[in-house]
Amino acid sequence: MADRTYYAPKGGLPPQTDLITDRAVFTEAYAVIPKREFSDIVTSYLPGWDKTRLWIIARPLSGFAETFSQYIMEVQPGGGSDRPEPDSGAEGVLFVVEGEITVTLAGKSHEMTPGGYAFLPPSSGWTLRNNGNATARFHWIRKAYEKAEGVDLPEPIFTNENDIAPNPMPDTEGRWATTRFVDPLDLRHDMHVTVVTFEPGGIIPFPETHVMEHGLYVLEGKAVYRLNQDWVEVQAGDYMWLRAFCPQACYAGGPGRFRYLLYKDVNRHARLGGFGR
Repeated sequence: MADRTYYAPKGGLPPQTDLITDRAVFTEAYAVIPKREFSDIVTSYLPGWDKTRLWIIARPLSGFAETFSQYIMEVQPGGGSDRPEPDSGAEGVLFVVEGEITVTLAGKSHEMTPGGYAFLPPSSGWTLRNNGNATARFHWIRKAYEKAEGVDLPEPIFTNENDIAPNPMPDTEGRWATTRFVDPLDLRHDMHVTVVTFEPGGIIPFPETHVMEHGLYVLEGKAVYRLNQDWVEVQAGDYMWLRAFCPQACYAGGPGRFRYLLYKDVNRHARLGGFGR
């Protein structure tokens, strides 16, 4: 596969001459946050992080994301955190889209560059710093880990997308492929974060309707996505949230590849009677 590219937001503000009308939409079944929305006025800041701002693009909320939160982090040189995760029960995934970060876990430092992926188990005590000379931007996906009887906690993972061969979907002649960082049969993991790639002309040929909640950030290219009963155009820098059972399909018309970072919850029983039961 040719070199991958990774769209990263830079902030700023649209000019006063821009039209207000946009592709942003929020429904009971799905949401689309176009790249133009990632402006300076919608950033957030976190305790314990220095020289850092972020865009919170998903969070547990009635009528929105239920199983996860997702941030796009922007860390300036010298910035970071010595205690980034305040929730001892939270697992995390980092995916770097620009610059370099250093993640330290159990006394070992890991240098992460664009395409870099890290899985961070709960209570792992990791830290993060930008020791470079340029701004670093990365996705941080957080989920409350669901323990299962007889199943061990998963181990940390540090790798890079560019070192992993994508897995083609059957009967697609390679037009639709998934880069997997975790073995799908490893029941220790209760979430998967993957990179999905469509070559021009590739499609999801039916409206997928299933139990997994989805978060999709477009890394590269453009496509037309079917969400519930609507067709929406999306491009690099856009974000989509799909609730469980929202019908979804895709047509990647080109001219280049269409790629996105995908979150979904997996490998656990459906909760009965709420999480406090």
